[in-house]
Amino acid sequence: MSPRTPLTVEQVTKRLADTGRAGDTSAIRRTFAVEYDTALRIIAKAGEAAIELNHRPDIGIRRDRPSFQVTAHTAGNAVTELDFKPAERINKRKIALRHGTVPA
Repeated sequence: MSPRTPLTVEQVTKRLADTGRAGDTSAIRRTFAVEYDTALRIIAKAGEAAIELNHRPDIGIRRDRPSFQVTAHTAGNAVTELDFKPAERINKRKIALRHGTVPA
């Protein structure tokens, strides 16, 4: 299966459970509660990952809560395996920033 093939409800449900994300077959989402300066660093690192992966999430921030939503527009606004790549990188970078390290 291509990483751009839309996932089934069952596949999305399992992957969401594995990554701690919320969502459905149309998009995956995550909001973090962190200090404002950490939120800005998470967003900057998420942007770097998005550029590297050539797959850009929708990014927002409300005070100290950065939020991310990912969907594959090229797959008809459906969730694909490719959508979980930036989600996994965002999670890793958020954890690292909380511990004072910034992964490459």
